[in-house]
Amino acid sequence: MTKKTNIFGNLKSDIPSGLVVFLVALPLCLGIAMASGAPLFSGIISGVIGGIVVGYLSKSHVSVSGPAAGLTAIVLTAITDFGAFNIFLLAVFLAGLIQLALGFLKAGSISNYFPTNVIEGMLAGIGVIIILKQLPHAIGYDADFEGDEAFVQADGANTFSSLFGALDYIQLGSVVITILSLAILISWDKIPFLKKFKLIPGALVAVLVGIILNQIFISTGSSLAIKSEHLVSLPVPSSMDDFKAMFVLPDFAAITNPKVWIVAFTIAIVASIESLLCIEASERLDTLKRYADTNVELRAQGIGNMVSSLLGGLPMTSVVVRTSANVNAGAKSKMSSIVHGVLLLVSVLAIPMLLNKIPLATLAAVLLVVGYKLAKPATIKHFWEKGKYQFIPFIATLLAVVFLDLLKGVALGMVISIIFVLKGNLQRAYYFRKEEYEDGDVIHIDLAQEVSFLNKAAIKSTLNKLPENSKVVINASDTVYIAHDVIDLIKEFKSINAIERRIDVSLIGFKEAYELENSKHENNHVFMEHNVIMNYRKKSISSHKEVIEGLTTN
Repeated sequence: MTKKTNIFGNLKSDIPSGLVVFLVALPLCLGIAMASGAPLFSGIISGVIGGIVVGYLSKSHVSVSGPAAGLTAIVLTAITDFGAFNIFLLAVFLAGLIQLALGFLKAGSISNYFPTNVIEGMLAGIGVIIILKQLPHAIGYDADFEGDEAFVQADGANTFSSLFGALDYIQLGSVVITILSLAILISWDKIPFLKKFKLIPGALVAVLVGIILNQIFISTGSSLAIKSEHLVSLPVPSSMDDFKAMFVLPDFAAITNPKVWIVAFTIAIVASIESLLCIEASERLDTLKRYADTNVELRAQGIGNMVSSLLGGLPMTSVVVRTSANVNAGAKSKMSSIVHGVLLLVSVLAIPMLLNKIPLATLAAVLLVVGYKLAKPATIKHFWEKGKYQFIPFIATLLAVVFLDLLKGVALGMVISIIFVLKGNLQRAYYFRKEEYEDGDVIHIDLAQEVSFLNKAAIKSTLNKLPENSKVVINASDTVYIAHDVIDLIKEFKSINAIERRIDVSLIGFKEAYELENSKHENNHVFMEHNVIMNYRKKSISSHKEVIEGLTTN
């Protein structure tokens, strides 16, 4: 029985990490809302609900939920088509219901089939995106919204053209604050003197220094002063009525609109896949290597989206950027996610004016550190050393995530990984030469525990290369599953081909395997983790030739 985690047992780590995630999430919530064509406050609502509600319900220890850049195109198109934000909110509510149903149907188990190299490639790709997207903000060029992950931007530019274009708009004050912030973030955990202040996150110190320094620039009339368009821009209601107007209810009268249901299913599917990918990624990032129930996660995400829509918030997913920032800040439990949600809520109610003094350059520095930790050169080197079957899916996923998007990148990595699995099941690892065998030798072919239809081609090739006038023993004693296609192939070889070529064939253990195949045939189960292993053994006393192994995995 798994011991229950006490979410209050690691407050010394979770409160500082929650504060760091809050600082990262604040501009992202606003930027994604702006890019989605939605009210800015809707992004904050989504972040609050993602932190508090989903954070509490989720079984993940370190993942953090909130509005996702991967949904911006869907949201923007839907709001434009509907012509009303409250109709879109109904689609979000229905998407939450669908996710809730998927959780009870145990659809979260599909996350178990994401290969590690693909997940690591996705993380590295997101790290590269963060670095490329934050460099313009770091030097004072804020044309693109915070949180954008698309290579081709809404303004027609792309990541690289925006990066080079930023060189024409360098703001020296932003550069100074970025460099100072990076120095604080890098040195905070390394200099012995500063380790005494471990409970105070370096990101908070960097933000405070950035605010103070910019206020000094402004008060002295320095040319280094950062203007308001390069600062955080949190909505500030002028009255209680303005504050109440920020909350919008879904228009349930539009429930019969088929377009609403199409958008709901689209959001549910995309958000669920992105959340499952992030959960897998969070398990890779978690230093304690803990696992989360992905079906519970889908239910938590569904409830979160339903609550968010009822308050006027954007749809949410579990998000890699916030999660990686959370892990890097030292989070130990999901309390850090809850803390980040509470801080978002408090900031809106109590200190919006103070938060609007934070330079985006400081937050860019925080994200640059997060991006580097996700896309370390050591990670790329690690998969390179593992060989081409690990490296190619990894690097393909990384590049596709950067130049296409997250889902397309993961899909490409999955396709390449499957091709390699099929190749491993189909290939022969030896070349059979009959002159290596002498008369009287007995060739033994031992089948593995599971033999799928993917092995048919290799087995057929092996049987065709057996020498005439030989004796062959095909042993299925240890085999628990043989595909019907393979059984038919071996039976046909024994009854027809072997007779024509004067090959004496003995079958061992096939009755049990054939019966098991019949019982499993309806399931069409494909075993791709085990490959056929054929050991050709010679029983001739005078022969000293080595055993030849065929059909190994690689």
